Amino acid sequence: MSKKFVEKLSDKIDAVPAYITFGRVTKILGMMVEIGGIETELSIGSLCILKPRNADPVPCEVVGFRDNHALLMAFGNLNSIGPGCRAEIGPQQILAYPSDAWKGRVINAFAAPLDGKGPLPEGEIGIPLRNAPPPAHGRKRLGPKLDLGIRAINTFLSTCQGQRLGIFSGSGVGKSIMMSMLARYGGADVNVIGLVGERGREVQEFLEDELGAEGLAKSVVIIATSDEPPLTRRQAAYMTMAVAEYFRGEGKQVLCMIDSVTRFAMAQREIGLSAGEPPTTKGYPPTTFSELARLLERAGPGIEDDGDITGFFTVLVEGDDHNEPVADAVRGILDGHIVLSRSIADRGRYPAIDILKSISRSMPKCLTDEQEKLVRDARSVLSTYEDMAELIRLGAYRKGSDPKVDEALVLYPKIEAFLAQKPNENTTLEDGYTMLAEILAQTAPAQTDPAQDQ
Repeated sequence: MSKKFVEKLSDKIDAVPAYITFGRVTKILGMMVEIGGIETELSIGSLCILKPRNADPVPCEVVGFRDNHALLMAFGNLNSIGPGCRAEIGPQQILAYPSDAWKGRVINAFAAPLDGKGPLPEGEIGIPLRNAPPPAHGRKRLGPKLDLGIRAINTFLSTCQGQRLGIFSGSGVGKSIMMSMLARYGGADVNVIGLVGERGREVQEFLEDELGAEGLAKSVVIIATSDEPPLTRRQAAYMTMAVAEYFRGEGKQVLCMIDSVTRFAMAQREIGLSAGEPPTTKGYPPTTFSELARLLERAGPGIEDDGDITGFFTVLVEGDDHNEPVADAVRGILDGHIVLSRSIADRGRYPAIDILKSISRSMPKCLTDEQEKLVRDARSVLSTYEDMAELIRLGAYRKGSDPKVDEALVLYPKIEAFLAQKPNENTTLEDGYTMLAEILAQTAPAQTDPAQDQ
């Protein structure tokens, strides 16, 4: 009998209470349930189980206290709950028990299978859903570059093992397709994908059409749809990080993706406002931003012999405003940001990454001198063309006026073609740099002076 199995068994035995402590529901207002009789036994984050007479038990979480009563929000439906309903104290900490057998599976926020493939095997190590990030002084540094299969990211936004980036975009600009490409072509050992607040109609489309059998085989997908209670949506993000932490603890390179962090923040906003927190910027209470930091800091390099969690977190910017509160907070926490532009998508270039507005903070330390020069020169071409784009479109620029602009006129369409990539196309790190070098080796044709021709 292994030591880990004995520890797991001991944890489960300890979780069984010697006696049952219960109170009663005193009031229900909207999503909030107020209970009395056991408030001194509870704390923020404690679990309670509401047990109606003729319906299934409803798990709840303590989110606040008021007038010597505990305030609960439910993980399920409150239709069967009324005053006087029994409320029992549940386990004080929720643990997930992931294992390697979870790869290829689709689960919900409570680690229950959604794919019809039978029960989910439990591992021997329990991971708290609200785990603390690794200590800052004990973490490893970022590792070498990770091949992600997408040319624009591999070359212009090189990502190291353990780095965390945000994908910022409005709705319908291609976040889901980019995530599926990262899952299929990324060089990580395992993908952990959290779909938080996803549209129910799009779940099967993402799994079958975009992720496909190839991507799903090395992935664990956690799903909470938009119709589920805010606690469940928030817990899906916690479960995603817990599963990723398990694989990191096994020494593996993990690619963790959450779509989207904005919906996690919205769920936390609903919870905070219902508990009576004061609204601040755009109605978000203060706990929203502290919970964002706790969640995102859990990704990154591990300690000692651990692996790394390379994170990609999508941010759904409201009204294409990239300075709205959630986007601004996430940008300050992460190690870089990828901006998807609606105007680029409108002209048919996918992935619609705006290279000049995107940045990876691990560059240029992870590049060779030759690679750094390639990227710098290519960015210069893009910047030069964008600065003169209006004059070029109006026909006000005369060829031969500026050699740099002339060069940009020749190279810009080629770089734009390089940045475009079909969903079923995979480009390695080295191939990307080779292709970019070949483009930059081409120069603008020599210009003749009209006066000399006369």
